[in-house]
Amino acid sequence: MEAEISEPDFWNQQENAQKRLKERNKIERVVESWEQAYQNYEDAQILVELGEDAQDESVRAEVQNLLTKAQDQVARIEFARMLSGTHDDSNAIFSINAGAGGTEAQDWAEMLLRMYLRFCEQKGFKTEITDYQTGDDAGIKGVTFTVEGDYAYGWLRSEMGIHRLVRISPFDAASKRHTSFCSVFVFPDLDDSIEIEINENDLKIDTYRASGAGGQHVNKTDSAIRITHIPTGIVVACQSQRSQLNNKAEAMRQLKGRLYEMEEQKQEEEASAISGEKKEIGWGSQIRSYVLHPYRMVKDHRTGYEVGNTDAVLDGDIEGFIEHYLMAD
Repeated sequence: MEAEISEPDFWNQQENAQKRLKERNKIERVVESWEQAYQNYEDAQILVELGEDAQDESVRAEVQNLLTKAQDQVARIEFARMLSGTHDDSNAIFSINAGAGGTEAQDWAEMLLRMYLRFCEQKGFKTEITDYQTGDDAGIKGVTFTVEGDYAYGWLRSEMGIHRLVRISPFDAASKRHTSFCSVFVFPDLDDSIEIEINENDLKIDTYRASGAGGQHVNKTDSAIRITHIPTGIVVACQSQRSQLNNKAEAMRQLKGRLYEMEEQKQEEEASAISGEKKEIGWGSQIRSYVLHPYRMVKDHRTGYEVGNTDAVLDGDIEGFIEHYLMAD
């Protein structure tokens, strides 16, 4: 690949060149990670031999330090192997929708949006909100945003499902406990190499004026697009671009990803049925509970992993949940 990139005509095809560079960088990171781990292991071996020859016990601590580093590096490499799905290295399209419950659920949807944007920021992912529907009194009815970064879809695909919040409602004068639900959908942002056939006759396309929080989330334009895929009932929308044409192109990318993910899910369910397996986690099932009253705990129902520091979780510290899911997947 290095030889190919050094060829004088490599940049003649810009799009292909960018793809090859991205692929090279991904492979390079894997190789460098392994080389660092192996170097620490070799250095530890040499120190052991030197210590034995010199009868020097003082090297023991340094050997242990090198081995601990190597073990940590190998553990990270093993975890990276969990991100080896077909589209795990793709960017992601992330959607949050408030469930029944009015203001309560809409406020919960906004809390989830903040949690995921904070997580993406911590991982160095770039995010862009493409559709934002404000709540009636507070929060949001729904939001869609794109996530760009290394293995964005691989990291976030575990978050798809129903998220449940239990708390004392800040909107209830009687201070009663309320339970709210939100659904999260995550699908890969597919590039042009993946062909998904979509019949134009199956689409209902509506235009509307963008709404939301203006510059903070979306542009105030009259060119927002909503596309309904009639056979499946999937609805996607985009209002972040000033051009109606660009909004339509973005909405079609979202639809393409949703249809691909739906087909993947269907094939997995059929395979499970054939093999006689009963999948514990179904499409849209409740995956996690966030309890703020009468005790404080966030628990993932698929893996049993739980955390007592709810404030940290809601501030984006969800990597533990994702890692436990991927290692058990």
